Amino acid sequence: MLISLLFGATAAVAAPTVLEHDSSSPIQVSKDAPENAGAAILQPFVSFSIEFSSFPDFAGNVSQPNHFSNQLLDNLADLQGTKPHIRVGGNTQDLALYDPNLKTSINGTVVPSLSTDYPSIIYIGDSYFESYATWPGTKFSHGFNLGKNGTAGMNTLLGTVPLACKALKDGKLAYWELGNEPDLFTAYPVRPADWNEKPYVDEWLAKTKVIKRQLKKSCPELATDSDYKYMAPSFAGLTNGMDPVKAWQAGLDDDHDIGLNSMHNYIGGADQPGVTLARTLMNHTSTVHSVAQHVNLSRVLNEKGLTKDIPYILGETNSLYHQGKPGLSNSFGAALWGVDFNLYCASQSIRRTHMHQGTNYRYASWQPVQTDKATIGTKAPYYGNVMVAAMLRGGDSDSESNSSSEVQVVNLPMSHETEAAYAAYVNGNLARIAVVNMQEYNYTGSGEPAARRPSANYAFRLPEISAGSLSVHRLLANGSDAISGISWDGWSYNYELKGGAPVRLGNVTIGETVNVGGRGEVEVEIPYSSAVILSLGS
Repeated sequence: MLISLLFGATAAVAAPTVLEHDSSSPIQVSKDAPENAGAAILQPFVSFSIEFSSFPDFAGNVSQPNHFSNQLLDNLADLQGTKPHIRVGGNTQDLALYDPNLKTSINGTVVPSLSTDYPSIIYIGDSYFESYATWPGTKFSHGFNLGKNGTAGMNTLLGTVPLACKALKDGKLAYWELGNEPDLFTAYPVRPADWNEKPYVDEWLAKTKVIKRQLKKSCPELATDSDYKYMAPSFAGLTNGMDPVKAWQAGLDDDHDIGLNSMHNYIGGADQPGVTLARTLMNHTSTVHSVAQHVNLSRVLNEKGLTKDIPYILGETNSLYHQGKPGLSNSFGAALWGVDFNLYCASQSIRRTHMHQGTNYRYASWQPVQTDKATIGTKAPYYGNVMVAAMLRGGDSDSESNSSSEVQVVNLPMSHETEAAYAAYVNGNLARIAVVNMQEYNYTGSGEPAARRPSANYAFRLPEISAGSLSVHRLLANGSDAISGISWDGWSYNYELKGGAPVRLGNVTIGETVNVGGRGEVEVEIPYSSAVILSLGS
């Protein structure tokens, strides 16, 4: 709860809105996980979805692995305990056809009338699958093409199953995926207008049977009931003409091979009118509204007994669809949005999120290679990924249940849509509190920084907590519009410094603590457009 505000000169921004609360009582945070805590997250919670056509850029190949990308993934593993899972898919998985004679990993042709962000005519060769060998300790989900019908589509399926399974043997496979956003197939169009849930499910079941037959021939160890699992249905949303409830009712899981109930989500569109940092991204109400549809869908599916014991995840998500908007999706404000969005998802029993990435994408956490459109480097959203990973650290188990160290998240309701707070519980015990201040503070408005940046004080009451002080870890930048100069707990992960490896910055305060008062009260000051974790441990 906001207790006080500190104001100074505002050379770079208009006078900030005063956040006034109707109560000065500290926020009560229980010692033990309360009943309204989200279900235990799946470790790793912080995971990624990488556009199928971009995967060779992000991962490289056996002779030239992308060490930068791997370093960024290792950083997250160090924080959350497990390396992110990688879903390889997206629009281009349903465009890619297999060419056994292709000497390169991928041959893509951009068709500007369709998209300038990714190729719309794609062929992949055998060496495409080398990219799965470049990130040690990483589990992957491989996306098979469902969009292409006819002989070319079936030949691609038959030809790539053996290549994919051999590349993902020895513990690299997380799940399979067949088709990306099939609820949009009639809009592209790659299916007739009357194609609905029933023909979709019939086709999905038939082709998954083909995949399993191929696995039994090429990789029988991956065709067992325990290892042969999918993430599905991978719908884009709930209002695109196909109802996920009807798809499950039509028998999507008749073969009992779906391991994750995967849906996609974007908070808005890059070209939608009125999309701004303040209204769309740095806005907790916007996040709550966006996540609510998934909470409701998960509840309905469970009540109907359709997805019992199948975790609900977001298999593809990010800020603004159509690959993001410059000045918004690549800004520090988007990093703060990412913290709020992901922690809110965790608090609502969405068990994992895969943040979507692609070469030259505006919302990408990092640009993996140098191009004529984007510079190789760590982008602002990655720092949001880092804070979420630090907040949700559990054990080092790589199991889906992570039963040895369960992490649950509770949303701590705040008074304004420009702020959010969460408590993380490890094995039922309070471990950390995160606060995100999303009051917009633009650093570059007039070319000079404000003389004094507004701040807000937040107070919490922690009953039965014996700690004398809490460690303070801050996510900082010069303002919500910054695209560089970002740090987490005094660390930089910039490519320019050490290839993405953590580097301590000499100009950022570290080792900060706040004292816990006699009644278990603790207070922390947070600058506008920044975030903090209060940790009961180190």
